[in-house]
Amino acid sequence: MLEIKNLKKSFYKKQVLKGIDLKVEKGEIIGIIGPSGCGKSTFLRCINMLEKPNSGQIILDDDVIDDEKKLLNLRRKVGMVFQQFNLFKNMSVIDNITLAPTLLGIMDKNEAEKKAKSLLKEIELADKVNFYPDELSGGQKQRVAIVRTLMMNPELILFDEPTSALDPEMIKEVTDLMRKIKNEGMTMIIVSHEMKFIRNFCSRVIFMDEGKIQEEGTAEDIFTKPKNKKLKTFLSKINDY
Repeated sequence: MLEIKNLKKSFYKKQVLKGIDLKVEKGEIIGIIGPSGCGKSTFLRCINMLEKPNSGQIILDDDVIDDEKKLLNLRRKVGMVFQQFNLFKNMSVIDNITLAPTLLGIMDKNEAEKKAKSLLKEIELADKVNFYPDELSGGQKQRVAIVRTLMMNPELILFDEPTSALDPEMIKEVTDLMRKIKNEGMTMIIVSHEMKFIRNFCSRVIFMDEGKIQEEGTAEDIFTKPKNKKLKTFLSKINDY
């Protein structure tokens, strides 16, 4: 489905990604863990070209992303959910959700609103359709952000610390929705510091440090039988998994 080859990214003179290789199969749930500043979020942003890599290849459905048309296709198929929600504060919930599919001509306004209301009803936010982001809780904002991504019918969703900006009681609202999407067969790549969630939720876990993938394997192997010295040190400092 998705293949990353030798992806590199620098900011000024600092090399953040030092050659990342990754294959993602349809239906996989991949968790990315590692210390702060190791390049996890930059890697996610490079996958859908929010940050342009300096070198390397991104291949989606056997098609190398190397021109604007292919980039547009990538962004339609690969959605992203951000840590800070990224909702437009001056737009209502319904307008936030329907903006992209209507602007891109994927749906007309009536079709988009009908689908948006149906999705909001599924997550028990139908009564918030005309609310503005500042009137919502953190958990509600993040669920709206996930629905906004689902409106594009993505094949893969990237989650960048989807629960780290939430109070503990709101985390369950978001993770329950993510479990629902998982059960429907969505492919996901998740960056998170919530080790217990990553261990229980993901089929494969990648440990990054110093801009590289240092180790990858099943969640059980990564958390119970780590081989890499850096991973062992990282896990030794965490007691919530």
